[in-house]
Amino acid sequence: MNPGGQRTQLDDVLIGGRERRQVVIVDYDPAWPARFERERDRVRRALGASADRIEHIGSTAVPGLAAKPIIDVLVAVADPDDDALIVAAMEAAGYELRVREPGHRMFRTPARDVHVHIRSERDPELLRHLSFRDRLRRSPDDRLAYQRLKRELATRDWDDINEYAEAKGPFIAAVLAGEDRDP
Repeated sequence: MNPGGQRTQLDDVLIGGRERRQVVIVDYDPAWPARFERERDRVRRALGASADRIEHIGSTAVPGLAAKPIIDVLVAVADPDDDALIVAAMEAAGYELRVREPGHRMFRTPARDVHVHIRSERDPELLRHLSFRDRLRRSPDDRLAYQRLKRELATRDWDDINEYAEAKGPFIAAVLAGEDRDP
């Protein structure tokens, strides 16, 4: 349940419930792309030909951007709701299911240092993630503003790690809309 004690949609999709964790932002690590490559290969071995596309997303996919040291992987499959295939294969590869919602599964490593999001190629969220990543890669101003926002948000005490992610939402929406921002 959320901090106000009321159940939300998020409470219905999280496996294991909400988590109170400190947000730690570290300087960009040039080893992150190689870590992604290893995880991409691991996911490809697990899902085989059913993985249509595997992309590095999130802040660790943007050279020079400070981030939580968590590698985010986006995988496009024909049917993300095919738990018999997806969940079994990912769990056999050592990932743990964290989110189950229509059209989206999120797995993570036991160390919580890799998140794998599985979606349909037609899911607008897939395009949103890739568009935001690409914009930050191209725009030093957006990248710096996002980094400042993330560092400021990391100083706050969050009841749930998802609140940190939600707090970045207006900035992300503004970047995707092409608006000027000043966090």
